[in-house]
Amino acid sequence: MAEELILDLTLTKAEKYRQLLPQIEALTTGEPDLIANLANTMGALKQAFGFFWVGAYLVKGNELVLGPFQGPIACTRIRHGKGVCGASWAQAQTLLVPDVEQFPGHIACSSESKSEIVVPVLKDGQVVMVLDVDSDQLKDFDQDDQQALEQLAQLMVRWF
Repeated sequence: MAEELILDLTLTKAEKYRQLLPQIEALTTGEPDLIANLANTMGALKQAFGFFWVGAYLVKGNELVLGPFQGPIACTRIRHGKGVCGASWAQAQTLLVPDVEQFPGHIACSSESKSEIVVPVLKDGQVVMVLDVDSDQLKDFDQDDQQALEQLAQLMVRWF
C-alpha cells in the first residue's frame, strides 16, 4: 500500500473508523519496526479525526514512557497508576473520561485537554503500552471511539 490514506470526511465517526482501521493494518503489515508502525498509526489517527493529541506510551519498568505522537509536546514519563494513562495501565482497561478535570489525580500535560480516552494494549495478559487520545472538547469520546480503538489495540499488539 502506498503511504496515503483514503478518507471520506463526510462519513460518521463509526464509518470513518471502519474505513481507517483496514488501511492502518495494510500500512503496518510486513513492517517489523515498532516505532515506524506507531508513528504511522498516530499520524493516520490525527489525519482522519483531527484529534487534539494522540500518542503511545510504552511500558518501561514502572513507568509509561512517551512514544510516537501527534500534537503538542507531552509528558515524557508517567508512573504506574498516575493520571488517566497510569490508571488505565494499572487497571488494564479502557478509560473514557468525559471531563479530565473531574478525574482524580489527572495529570495536566496540556491545559487545553478537556476529555480523554486511554486504551491499553495487552500482550500475554500484560499491558505493554497505552494508546492515549485527548480532545480539547468536553465529552468528545464515546462508545464508537472505545470499540474502534480497542479493535486497533488488538492489531497493535502484533507489533510487540
